[in-house]
Amino acid sequence: MKTVHMAVYDTFSDWELGHATAHINRAMWQREPGTWQVRTVGPTSDPVVSAGGMRVVPDLSLDRLTPGESAMLLLPGADTWETGALAAFGRKAREFLAAGVPVAAICGATFGLAAEGLLDDRPHTSNDPNYLAMSGYSGAEQYVPEPAVTDGDLITATGTKPVDFARAVLARLGVYEPHVLDAWYALYGRNEAEGFYALAEYESGRAPESVAP
Repeated sequence: MKTVHMAVYDTFSDWELGHATAHINRAMWQREPGTWQVRTVGPTSDPVVSAGGMRVVPDLSLDRLTPGESAMLLLPGADTWETGALAAFGRKAREFLAAGVPVAAICGATFGLAAEGLLDDRPHTSNDPNYLAMSGYSGAEQYVPEPAVTDGDLITATGTKPVDFARAVLARLGVYEPHVLDAWYALYGRNEAEGFYALAEYESGRAPESVAP
């Protein structure tokens, strides 16, 4: 199994990672069905409560997480990134990137990466450049005003575009063939019926018609 680790902590923004985690776990349309799984990692093994009120018991604690056992670290936003309370996750992201294992951060988690100095020399995005500037980081010139930005092993995204974030995550992991991912985004990102029919053809074993990316 290829394991993607999703960070969970009190007030984590559950809606920001839903598209990514659901389609990593869901075998349908995948290039290698049944080889992917998502596991949660918390500050400790104690339960946490999301912004939506969901109680989650982490599969493992952060101190037990190693890059060599992971395909990617997913970091959602939360109310406490700006306070420094989640700095340990920023340090873990540094460890992952140093080991060549991808990290994907959205919304407030990008603030944490900026505070850790991980965005100083990498193209990146976030909710707003002025928001990131409050972290005191030195990477303002690297800011890209796009919904999601991939720079090698690092993915960053604004919190208002969870589908774009998921597309970047699925692409970096290689979960789908490129033409299948195009159809997936046409359906979930642009609400186009052509995407649905292309995916249905792929699922039925027929070669799907191409869909504009």
